[in-house]
Amino acid sequence: MNLFRLLGDLSHLASILILLQKIQSTRSCRGISFKTQALYATVFITRYLDLFYEWVSLYNFTMKVFFIASSCYVLYLMNVKYRPTHDPSIDTFRVEYLLGPCVVLSLLFHYKFTIPELLWSFSIFLESVAILPQLFMLQRTGEAETITTHYLAALGAYRALYIPNWIYRYFTEDMVDPIAVTAGIVQTALYLDFFYVYFTKVLQGQKFELPA
Repeated sequence: MNLFRLLGDLSHLASILILLQKIQSTRSCRGISFKTQALYATVFITRYLDLFYEWVSLYNFTMKVFFIASSCYVLYLMNVKYRPTHDPSIDTFRVEYLLGPCVVLSLLFHYKFTIPELLWSFSIFLESVAILPQLFMLQRTGEAETITTHYLAALGAYRALYIPNWIYRYFTEDMVDPIAVTAGIVQTALYLDFFYVYFTKVLQGQKFELPA
């Protein structure tokens, strides 16, 4: 594992811990898209089915279990424990417009026509757009709590750090994964507007507000 991959994984881990801290400390899910969290849970569950039949390393196993368990726990917090604090009236993105195309793409672009490989491809494509309901919520409300923006920044940095990881692996291992690279670039591009506001406002001590 190279440094970029490790930093990406740590950023991903940090994003989930920040999200859990936000929900538990405020006892509220305000500003968090349940639909995005449900999509991420779907991503982890479909991608990490190999937990049951393939051993890679303790690190790999631990991270996979954590991502599945934490994403399901977030759904529990949002749908049960703190359900009254979630406002579905602003979480209105039509996720079927994401799920359908991702299914089609996974059937068209994969490395083997097997169920595990098709699910892996589906999870890669779905992860690239899973943040859209959350960004759509931000667009509707025009603002977000600072801790929520830190969560989104860490989540965006995770995938952005995978880009130099792929470049490094190409030059050192002569390895390239076109499906993951293409989806990762799309995913990173979706964060560009958010990162601009985050760096120019939040990191300058100002409130996160989108331009009118």
